Amino acid sequence: MSLRLVIGRSGTGKSTLCISEIKKRDLSSSAKKIIMLVPEQYTFETENKLLHEVGEKFQLNTYVLSFQRLAHKVFSEHGGITKLRMQESGKSMLVLKVLNELQDSLTSFKTASKQKGFIDIVSKTISEFKKYNVDSEVLDQVKGNMDESRSDLKNKITDLGRIYSSFQEKLHKSHVDSEDILIDLSQKIDESGFFNDAEVWIDEFTNFTPIQYEIIEKIIAQSISTTITLDLDTSGNFGDAFLVTANTYNKLRDICSENNIRVDETINLNKEKNYKFLSRELLHLEQNYYSYPFKQYKDEVKNLRIYKANNSYEEMEFIARDILRLVREGKYRYKDIAVLCRDIEGYEKIASVICNQYGIPSYIDKKKDVMGNPIIVLINSLFDIINKNWTYESVFKYLKTGLVDIDNDKIDLLENYVLSNGIKGRNKWVSDDMWDYDIYKSFGEKERDPEEVKLINEINEIRDMISQPINNFYEKCKSAKNVREVCTYLYEFLNEFSVLSKMENMVKYFQENNIVDMATECSKVLDIIMEVLDEAVDVLGDEKLPLDEFAEILNTGFMKYEMSLIPLALDQVTIGDIAKIKSKDVKALYVVGVNDGVIPAVNKEEGILSDRDREFLKEQDVVLASDTKTKAREEQHIVYNILSTAREYLVLSYCAADFEGKALRPSIVIPRIKKIFPRLEEESDIYSGEMYFDKFKRVSAPLPTFNEFICESRNITEKKQYEKYWLQVYTWFKNNDEWKIKTENMLKALNYTNQAEDIDREKIKEMYEKDGKLTFNISMIENYARCPFSYYIKYGLKAKDRKIYELTAPDLGNFMHEILDEFTNSIREENMSWSDLSYEKCKSRINELVDKQLLENKGSIFNSSKRYRYFTDRFKRMLTKSVTIISEQMKHSDFKVYKNEFSFGNYKDGEPIKLDLPSGDEVFLKGRIDRIDTAEIDGNTYIRIIDYKSGYKKFDLSELYYGIQIQLLVYIDALLKNSEYILKTQAVPGAIFYFRIDDPIINVKGRMSEEAVKKEILKKLKLDGLMLKDPKIVKAMDNDIEGTSLIIPAGFKKDGDFSSKSAVVTERQFEALRKYVNDKMIELCEDMISGKITIEPIKQGLNVPCTYCEYTSICQFDTSMSDNCYRFIYKKSKEEIWEAISKETGINLGGEK
Repeated sequence: MSLRLVIGRSGTGKSTLCISEIKKRDLSSSAKKIIMLVPEQYTFETENKLLHEVGEKFQLNTYVLSFQRLAHKVFSEHGGITKLRMQESGKSMLVLKVLNELQDSLTSFKTASKQKGFIDIVSKTISEFKKYNVDSEVLDQVKGNMDESRSDLKNKITDLGRIYSSFQEKLHKSHVDSEDILIDLSQKIDESGFFNDAEVWIDEFTNFTPIQYEIIEKIIAQSISTTITLDLDTSGNFGDAFLVTANTYNKLRDICSENNIRVDETINLNKEKNYKFLSRELLHLEQNYYSYPFKQYKDEVKNLRIYKANNSYEEMEFIARDILRLVREGKYRYKDIAVLCRDIEGYEKIASVICNQYGIPSYIDKKKDVMGNPIIVLINSLFDIINKNWTYESVFKYLKTGLVDIDNDKIDLLENYVLSNGIKGRNKWVSDDMWDYDIYKSFGEKERDPEEVKLINEINEIRDMISQPINNFYEKCKSAKNVREVCTYLYEFLNEFSVLSKMENMVKYFQENNIVDMATECSKVLDIIMEVLDEAVDVLGDEKLPLDEFAEILNTGFMKYEMSLIPLALDQVTIGDIAKIKSKDVKALYVVGVNDGVIPAVNKEEGILSDRDREFLKEQDVVLASDTKTKAREEQHIVYNILSTAREYLVLSYCAADFEGKALRPSIVIPRIKKIFPRLEEESDIYSGEMYFDKFKRVSAPLPTFNEFICESRNITEKKQYEKYWLQVYTWFKNNDEWKIKTENMLKALNYTNQAEDIDREKIKEMYEKDGKLTFNISMIENYARCPFSYYIKYGLKAKDRKIYELTAPDLGNFMHEILDEFTNSIREENMSWSDLSYEKCKSRINELVDKQLLENKGSIFNSSKRYRYFTDRFKRMLTKSVTIISEQMKHSDFKVYKNEFSFGNYKDGEPIKLDLPSGDEVFLKGRIDRIDTAEIDGNTYIRIIDYKSGYKKFDLSELYYGIQIQLLVYIDALLKNSEYILKTQAVPGAIFYFRIDDPIINVKGRMSEEAVKKEILKKLKLDGLMLKDPKIVKAMDNDIEGTSLIIPAGFKKDGDFSSKSAVVTERQFEALRKYVNDKMIELCEDMISGKITIEPIKQGLNVPCTYCEYTSICQFDTSMSDNCYRFIYKKSKEEIWEAISKETGINLGGEK
């Protein structure tokens, strides 16, 4: 009965001493027990070392155990396993149940108990209490010692005591957890005699929990001798690096002193030669990183490197290239190399992708959660459908698991239908009534596509296939008496629809195709589901829970399961977490992400109990886990372990920025190492020094080299500067059977263009013709002017984006136009004048018309929710304000509304505009004018065109010049050409205007009178466009104009002349504009009919139509390609535009401005 402590820094031979001493012992089956106790992650490696050093005979009487394995060994040999062990999933279920039961009685945690993640925090706290021998009695005692100054902590302890007590009571009815196992082990050791006459070695630990100290105390008392090794240097020159192990050392000696156990002389291996490190640099680093003062390494540094990367992707690429170099030079096998990082989640996918690209066999040492597995997703989404009332997300997450017997095409059809009509809610999914919603129908359209009938019938059949089984499952669960029955119904559901058998078939498929990791995962998931259901029955079997609570408990159970995947080969690079290093026998080590706050980590989260709380409890002799300050000191030992893991070669890398471009700082480790190694130069692709410049570094493995060659090949073909070795690379790929075809395809791709070829004229005419005529509306021509290819996709191929049940700008525009049209008609029918309308009358009539529209269109989005009903009220206000402003404008005008919603080209209101193209083809233009106003002045009939816009639209002469804003000019041209037919007289152009439908917000300073507010609103909604340069006409549009008009874009100076900001043109300029627009339409229509569909979007300043284009994924417009260019719309002055129009039309404007 004695304790011997062996201390030494990394590489001094502590583990080697243990194994060499075991080797000298009698290892026959009749000999005394030899037990080696190590952390769980080191059991496999330690067994391998014993096998290698001692041989197979060590298995006769030697045991390599962790604390958990020791408990299992003792219980299996001497009894003690009387209760089932509860897994973490069951523990979380039980905590959730306890929290739900105690919800009303909690004080500090009443709100927090419903928050996501709180169950984990409570579970960890309960585990902490058990590990540190804190029970309900201890908590009650502490609570009794508190005064009102610590009421916050008192409330916490009260809540935790209730939760802990209830948890223990429910748990111990039939189960124990992992912490209870160690408590039971401590009690069982005394009566089992397992360690009687045994020799024990405890290796690779840095510290112990109180329950582990209790077990160790009993081990020392029973065994012949106990040897414990610690990473420690007692010289006092290493700061906080060994503070944790120093505390462990003192604690062990105190235990022996209290129990009168002999402590042998400590073996200090720090005085011995260090055989671990094979390079002088790494030995010097281990000895000096925490040494004060440190010694500088003056020699050249070869086996220690620091690399600065732009981001984590470049960081892993550098490491992959370097690993290949090490292996190709023959010094290392892949198994000799490891990559460690703090954030394995952040590096897992990047590392996996890059290792595959570079052909590096790798094993990512990370437990994988099961939440993304198809069958887990199916189960969770099944309950989500029920509990979240058949939302779109839950239904289609369920359908897209691949485990439902419905074809993907049918799922896509149903999904499009559901999205376009906003279908959600159990009532709609399980109703006996057929779905009869429209497909791709906008507001105001009356007719249904004939093909829709067949599609809607098919969609209803698919709906029934989905909804009936789920609804049957719901009805069963609703009537279930307890959790046991719900679990039974879930299992029956999975069996009935062959979900379990499909998963088994997936396992077979993966096995047959040698996809071992996926086969293992799917196989384990099936076991996990059964275990979680069993635990739910064991823990909550007779409980009756609401279905949403049961689903939450089930989900919590699944979240607690993580799968450890076995390495698929022996010769692999290990990629793992710094805190879970499984091997210290690593020749070459790469530590990635050595950034500030990461290595060493900054522990800011204090948990339920703050540092102040823990300090107070410590004063009450209640010791718990480390506070954040202590954890910061523990981080120093972790850093020491990292830097002393590699035996021969060490690379530290860090990122200059994250993927969002935010700057990152290097860890304090980096400058410290640079001081110790003054000749060590930091490497980086950002500023690569010549001594580290390797011009062949881009030539590595075939796949990444091929990717680099693709980038370089453009320089070669375009005869730009390039490294000559790329020609040799090309020769290698061209002569390699595996890469030959890919290389040929790549070279062909160099000449690739995304530009579409012109389409045959006859084919394009056939595509655009309707009833034997080429008929276009004005907006189509404007779209063509913006981008010919976009126009072709939209109007030629008639490609449609997926329709989503939402309020779109076109729907809103159609809705508002229709209401304004009906408003104008109702006024005309009642023989009312616009000038006679009051605000109250406008409001009443608008409300009436909107309500009527929504009543007639019950499927309208405006009827779908309270949110859209709010929008409806808002649109009512907008329309009321707009018609009130129109009324106000008409009060001050001699122009009267002649007609609204006038359509030309339908051979009813007016004939189409006919364009004779140079090719001999005839094109007919049609359109719809929102409002036509007329006025009789000096014997002439003047017309004014008003176009309503629900968005912000300004009249721009430059846009008109380039053909992208010709609508108003075409409208007035159509009217003037048909005026004798329409108006029974030849009309004269008066004005063309946009009117914005809006309820503008007025910025005010101080108080404003009602009249002042009215003027501001008139100014905000002023008509915008062009008008005839004639004072009589202008004053006829605003009878009260003085200075600048509030109604129209015009004003007079004191001398009676028009102000410079007046948007006025002469009749001759109107004529020139009409002719120019006609010529521009002929030019655009000729291009359209000739089949020109060039990808050539316009660019106006910073604005490009591609930003909002639905078809960018089709055209793949890219300015880096030589033939992908914008057509620039330059802002021209009015003088330049009129000069250009005059020149192109041949109409002499005679200096008119």
